[in-house]
Amino acid sequence: MLITTLVSSLSLIALTKGALTQVSNFGSNPAGIQMWIEVPTNVAAKAPIIVALHGCHGSAQNYYRDNRLPTLAKQKGAILIYPSSTHDLLCWDCGTKKSLTRDGGGDPQSIVQMVDYTLSKYAADPTRVFVVGTSSGAMMGNVLTAIYPDIFAAASVYSGVAAGCMAVPDGTPPNPYDPCGLGRITKTPQQWGDIVRGYNPSFKGPWPRMQIWHGTSDTTVVYQNFIEDLKQWSNVHGVTFSRNTTNTPESRYTQMTYGDGQKLTGYNAAGVGHVVPVHPAQALSFFGI
Repeated sequence: MLITTLVSSLSLIALTKGALTQVSNFGSNPAGIQMWIEVPTNVAAKAPIIVALHGCHGSAQNYYRDNRLPTLAKQKGAILIYPSSTHDLLCWDCGTKKSLTRDGGGDPQSIVQMVDYTLSKYAADPTRVFVVGTSSGAMMGNVLTAIYPDIFAAASVYSGVAAGCMAVPDGTPPNPYDPCGLGRITKTPQQWGDIVRGYNPSFKGPWPRMQIWHGTSDTTVVYQNFIEDLKQWSNVHGVTFSRNTTNTPESRYTQMTYGDGQKLTGYNAAGVGHVVPVHPAQALSFFGI
């Protein structure tokens, strides 16, 4: 009976190509979070990996259903990893020392273990590991690219904050609203850049490329955070603002190009609140998938 029950339980998380499936044995998982994965039926060696991160009160399954990323990614043969938070409010820990320290035992380390598992099991391309995230997931996207710049090649983040903005004393429950989310933490580009460089003092680049989205009417993670995020990555990449392109990629969106746009691009959505829709076509194009 015990063996039958065990086999039945394992079958619930058996890996099935073309379906979102839970993986429980991806590593030591110090943060105790969940890993879900979708491997396309047409997956080939050297496939790209996209880590997709939900926001607070979300889940892997909800974020999977929320947008067209799975559809477009599967067409490109990309492997999708959907981490799922188990913390208070189902937010990501983007602020404690363990999460802001490489291999410190926080969420970033567990997520990187998911990536390592996928690279090994599917012979995926270690030079094409990307992040998409919304709200708390965007905050974690910034943290991942700052803490593990040698792992992640690029990110497309929506309604997030700069890496390090959420820093709090250990033991503080995740809170996306105050003071960072309310835009009360502002720094110079150099100060923000120094925070990123301080996580990996010996890292010389190249740094992950960043595509940053935010709604101008966001009252949850206010628009000032978009400005701070752009300050941070423009300094890290050594690029400056070059031009605006209105109504791109759609009406009421403005594309903000830094340098030639290859390393850093911002999009502000006029009149849009906290829920900026994920634009998977633009993300995949930016990633080079």
